[in-house]
Amino acid sequence: MADGVEVSTGSGTNGRGTRKRLGLREVRALGPGGLVHDPSLPGFGARRRTGEAVTYFVLYYTADGRRRRFTIGRHGAPWTPDTAREKALEILAEAKVKGADPAAEKRARREDVTVSDLCDAYLADVEAGRLLTRRGVAKKASTIVTDRSRIDRHIRPLLGAMKVSAVTRADVERFMHAVAEGKSARRAPTGKKRGLSHVRGGKGAASRTVGLLGALFTYAAQRGMRSNNPVTGTVRYADGRRERRLSDAEYNALGRGLSAAAVVKPGREGKPGRAEVWPAAIAAAHFLALTGWRSGEALALRWRDVDLARRIARLPDTKTGASIRPLSHAACDVLRVMGRGERDALVFPASRGAGGMTGFPGFFARIAKLGGLPGDVTPHVLRHSFVSLANDLGYTEATVGMLVGHKGHGTTRGYIHGADEVLLEAADRIAGATAEAMGEATATGSVMRLGPKATAN
Repeated sequence: MADGVEVSTGSGTNGRGTRKRLGLREVRALGPGGLVHDPSLPGFGARRRTGEAVTYFVLYYTADGRRRRFTIGRHGAPWTPDTAREKALEILAEAKVKGADPAAEKRARREDVTVSDLCDAYLADVEAGRLLTRRGVAKKASTIVTDRSRIDRHIRPLLGAMKVSAVTRADVERFMHAVAEGKSARRAPTGKKRGLSHVRGGKGAASRTVGLLGALFTYAAQRGMRSNNPVTGTVRYADGRRERRLSDAEYNALGRGLSAAAVVKPGREGKPGRAEVWPAAIAAAHFLALTGWRSGEALALRWRDVDLARRIARLPDTKTGASIRPLSHAACDVLRVMGRGERDALVFPASRGAGGMTGFPGFFARIAKLGGLPGDVTPHVLRHSFVSLANDLGYTEATVGMLVGHKGHGTTRGYIHGADEVLLEAADRIAGATAEAMGEATATGSVMRLGPKATAN
């Protein structure tokens, strides 16, 4: 078939007196500009423009005799020749029997949807697990919280009232600059008692929010709210994130901060004393420094996932998929100080309630302050410092990736049941260098005690 030439589906019958239907063979044979009609249903067909996508359509006449084209959708789930034909039959029936104009109604609905409406629909599908990531899994709860925050803080205030169909690339660029310049900055209640959130904007926030905006408009295109994505081609600011690592002096300061945080102050009026910082938070910070894990991974760790005898932890759901992590002797010592809890209990429990330790960023900030560390030292800095130290010691990217769960190194292979000696040795050596830098290593590799065992109230 030459490009742009209509394809015939055959002689018109299948030898049994019925007309041949449009099928997968004809759809797959369409070249750029190709068009094919279904002999069994006048008006129904498929076409391919210049790209790879093939779309199904149906032609019908309105009550006043006007010819309309209704685009059913792209080939691929849920649209196949059979499902698209069923939809075409519904549309033809609506037009002929009810006098409806489905194409005009679809256009009106699309033009009436606002960006705020789009955000509501997107969040509803994300929270219900109907939208999957590139790994084919639902978004994590923490990611959904971040998405909702960016939507409520930046997208709704600046674009919410606009019609989805009216947003242009120029609008997207103006939006990005507005967020970068702080035009969405404000103080907003968090929902907690006397809680306030300070929305500041900036170039980093602008770039990341435009990334989410792109996902929103991809969703809109998939749902037929518009035909293209206005974010495509937008040049974003460089993220501006610095891959900060601790210096030798800062490692030593971290050690001092962990020690100071664990000091138990005497209680008043006969009440028991307590540490400067919640002990489980101190242990979690110490564990992060010795392992290079993401803070969310450590805070979600449960005792059922830990095998201290074999020195491994099995993480069923991380940012990069399932993962098995080797544990150094030093990291295992930190876990033993916590005292093994019930099988389903969190290793690093919250100070109150049965949920996760949501206050960990604040606890870590207090530890850093007690050690005299600057304000830009965060839990993520511990992760990057661990990786940098591993590189300094000559370990390969593959080895480091297995230790910290970098992308591409999730242990999704079913035959991996433990950590080999090479990885365990690497974990020990890197953790030992970290502990030494914090001023706490001994000849046996043991680590300092971190105060009383943490027990949730």
